[in-house]
Amino acid sequence: MIRLPSFLSRLRRNQNGSVIIEFALLGPTMILLVLGVLQVGLGMQNYNALRSVSADVQRYAAISYQNGARPDADALETYTTNTAIAAPYALKSGGLLTVTVTPVATSRVVGATEYTLAINYVVPTILTIIGIENIPISYSRPIFVAI
Repeated sequence: MIRLPSFLSRLRRNQNGSVIIEFALLGPTMILLVLGVLQVGLGMQNYNALRSVSADVQRYAAISYQNGARPDADALETYTTNTAIAAPYALKSGGLLTVTVTPVATSRVVGATEYTLAINYVVPTILTIIGIENIPISYSRPIFVAI
């Protein structure tokens, strides 16, 4: 018959398989933490891409005015969509939920028409294994077009 105190003492000193057990307990958590950090980085990159796209739209509106054209809301929406899905931003066209350019009733700048550009986007997720499906982000800014 095995004496209980000596059996527990031997079991406590036995190290066989402890690394596998520890990895089985901590490994999934560490992998999810790494995936979470990657997801946050992907979201930040996409948010910065939306900001840069909106700056490009403002630049397009200013250059079009200097070249003699005056872009309207539809032209600005089309340019925003085309710029967002093209290089260097390469946002997924299926992720662009809405791109809206709406005129503001009273412009804050005399001699210019003010529009509000709003872009809604769904960040591609790598966290579907824990049930996170859609991560929506949005960005809006004013666009001024000279009259």
